[in-house]
Amino acid sequence: MADLFDPVRLGGFTLANRIVMAPMTRSRADAQGVINASAARYYAARAGAGLIVSEGVNVDPMSNAFDRAPGLWTRAQVEGWRPIVEAVHAEGGLIVAQLWHGGRASARGLLGGHEPLSPSGVNDDLGALQVWGLLANGAYVRIAATHSRAMTGSEIAATVEAYRLAAAHAREAGFDGVEIHGANGYLIPQFLSPITNRRTDAYGGDAQGRARFLREVVAAVTDAVPPDRVGLRLSPFATYNDVRDPDPAETYGPLVSWLAGAGLSYLHLADTNAWTGAPDYDRMLALFRPLYPGPLIVNGGLTPERAAAIVAQGEAEAVAFGRPFVANPDLPARIRAGGPYNAPRPVGVYGGDETGYTDYPTLAAGQASRER
Repeated sequence: MADLFDPVRLGGFTLANRIVMAPMTRSRADAQGVINASAARYYAARAGAGLIVSEGVNVDPMSNAFDRAPGLWTRAQVEGWRPIVEAVHAEGGLIVAQLWHGGRASARGLLGGHEPLSPSGVNDDLGALQVWGLLANGAYVRIAATHSRAMTGSEIAATVEAYRLAAAHAREAGFDGVEIHGANGYLIPQFLSPITNRRTDAYGGDAQGRARFLREVVAAVTDAVPPDRVGLRLSPFATYNDVRDPDPAETYGPLVSWLAGAGLSYLHLADTNAWTGAPDYDRMLALFRPLYPGPLIVNGGLTPERAAAIVAQGEAEAVAFGRPFVANPDLPARIRAGGPYNAPRPVGVYGGDETGYTDYPTLAAGQASRER
């Protein structure tokens, strides 16, 4: 039986262990989307993970769902990421950039006054969308989403190209690969859902048409980065950002069959609803495992004990932890030792300075402090 601390190969990546750091928005870039230098300490401290998936990185200026999230479309943004990747590598870690487009989950105030872009301009549920902004007083708060408009064909093509360019920029910055963010109700699942995608052109209609945008994104990204260094994150049952897919099996079944031949490094399945007490792990696994022969990473409210059982039983090749990594930079060492674990604090989750970001103690530091 496999163990959480056994090495594993995911496509072109060889992980030292099967504990993955999930992508987590931290919103510590500047107003131009350049990541803060303190992110080097934050990520390097977590290099004990078998693989780090970076926070979501905007692929173009129309992507922003969280104020001060970083980007990868300008030269300054690329150069901002370079020392962070180098710091992770200096600690022996692997890191991929998660490529993100928020689509309709945004607001004009975050997009230079422009309307958010979406597949079909569905705006009947703006109160359900998660959009966050930094106020002048330093508070980081949820703000109101504003009306989106349907993307033109040329805007779809330009967005696909933005994914390709961001992937190429990730390679320039030194990332070991990329993960396409196709989860949590952002632009890709907005195209996949028949509720948020009501197009009548080649990007709408049946499940195959609605999946065309994702297939083109995968093709563009794998043109810039070898497929075996590209992952894809999906959350077929997520209610976050309200895509309201009435039949995820009908939507994702044909897509998973196509992905089985795409040669990607892994699929990263996010059980987003687990955080609200309604886990979908069993039906998510039942949908993907029979159709996808490649490596799976699973994520969503899992304890270390449950993660160990998942790996031992062969349900997935690796398990991703999000919130536990916020408070425990040396999470793999703590799992191996059976704890103790730092409790997360509400301060500094999004935006801010070092507080709640780089100031959580390691296991060794905590022990030394108790011995003094």
